[in-house]
Amino acid sequence: MTIFLRDRYKLSVNTSCKLLKTGINHSYLVSDGADKFVFRVYSLDWRSETEISEEIRLLNLLRDGGVSVSYPLKDAGDNYIQQIDAPEGMRLGVMFSFAEGEKLLNLSEEQHYKIGETMARIHSLTQGLQLQRVHYTPEVVLQRPFRYLNNFLPARSDEMAWMLSAQKYLLNEIAKADETQMRTGAVHLDIWFDNMNITKEGLVTIFDFDFCGNGWLAYDIAYNILQIHSTEKDVAERELKKRSFIEGYESVTPISAEEKRLLPILGVSLYFFYLGIQAQRFDNWSNVFFNETYLKRFIKMLVRTFFEENVSAELLAG
Repeated sequence: MTIFLRDRYKLSVNTSCKLLKTGINHSYLVSDGADKFVFRVYSLDWRSETEISEEIRLLNLLRDGGVSVSYPLKDAGDNYIQQIDAPEGMRLGVMFSFAEGEKLLNLSEEQHYKIGETMARIHSLTQGLQLQRVHYTPEVVLQRPFRYLNNFLPARSDEMAWMLSAQKYLLNEIAKADETQMRTGAVHLDIWFDNMNITKEGLVTIFDFDFCGNGWLAYDIAYNILQIHSTEKDVAERELKKRSFIEGYESVTPISAEEKRLLPILGVSLYFFYLGIQAQRFDNWSNVFFNETYLKRFIKMLVRTFFEENVSAELLAG
């Protein structure tokens, strides 16, 4: 990989390349003296060239708009997308700028404020934008995951029965949404602590737009709040940090009352979506522990807990 990248991007002979992260895609840290980059190799048949080109278009739009994102870099031949003849077939790759700072799990109120502000700046540029990529409809987010979850979770299990009941409730609530109050456009859909670096000066850089697509902008807000619930167990502290995040966001642009009402609904819906992604890609993204036991534990500890605390008590009564 080092020689390939050195030749394509005209890097020096001192360039090094090491695996940074494995997942649906593989990311490599490329170092050339003081300069650092990240090269992403997409999984086989995961994203088409059109989808990747649209991700690149979005990132360039955000960079040109002054938002701090990890942006794509062209090679010496003026190309963004690389073709890699791997043993399993042709894979695609893109070089990205390195996001300065570090990943932080325990964030301060001030940092949550900055994340909200950064997300809002992204949305101010992506509202109304259409990408030639997936549209995050209720079918995609809440119904399609069951195609894959059914392979791991027994149909007669208590967990599957609860998931189906919750799915029905969530679909009904989303159907009642006042869409005139729901902003739409290009969304990241995966903004959480693992996809951002923060410098000591407080600069937040967002990266990994692999799940970008079209949908309600509130999905991004809901997903970040979902992560605050996952990482911050002290209720009082959690509420302060959620409030700080929302205040940071609304320092740039307002969130409608309808969007705020639906945030818990959209948050738990994204739990469904990403469980489906894990089930779909368990062979090269999840781990050997992805099985029925893992799913039952995840549903009980995270999905159901978040639902019962934030969405509705109706199913409990039923």
